[in-house]
Amino acid sequence: MASGDHTYHPQDAVKAGIQGALVTGAAGTLVSAVQNTLAKRNVSAWGVFTRTGGTIAIFAAMGGTYEFTRLASANLREKEDSWNTALGGFLAGSLIGLKHGKPPAVIGFGALSAIVLGVYDYTGGSLTGFKKDRDVDEFERKEYLRKNRRRPIEETISELGEGRGIYAPGYAERRRERLKEKYGIDVPANA
Repeated sequence: MASGDHTYHPQDAVKAGIQGALVTGAAGTLVSAVQNTLAKRNVSAWGVFTRTGGTIAIFAAMGGTYEFTRLASANLREKEDSWNTALGGFLAGSLIGLKHGKPPAVIGFGALSAIVLGVYDYTGGSLTGFKKDRDVDEFERKEYLRKNRRRPIEETISELGEGRGIYAPGYAERRRERLKEKYGIDVPANA
């Protein structure tokens, strides 16, 4: 956004679609294998492809559709923004609705996927929030904030008092004097 280069560089949507289909197809194979393993009937190892192979197909189709649509939309609009992600999410989610075979399911799953993926991309693609400055190391930023917000020990002690791990300089001497006055006990200096 802050970059001075605002020209759009086209990307290969077909290549990205094939890669997306392969990656999500592999994930679908894993899910299909788990489904096959949890089957009540004893099915062969080929049951991953014959019995629950539809899972592989739907995963691969969704991944390929999402990646292809996202980049094809960006190439046509010549913009890289969240609308491309939402459009890809809508078409990919619609494939789940096609599996159910009802138009409300197609539109509903598509809209849900479009909203979730579009909002995720719009907010920076992170579940922890939007990054302010990508050039600043996060650890160094947090260390700076800790040092910047530190309060003097005298101020903390005046508000909270001593004890619970917070002790001002000279606490041991004051404690010895209080114990001597109150209980008449002489506490050694090293205790």
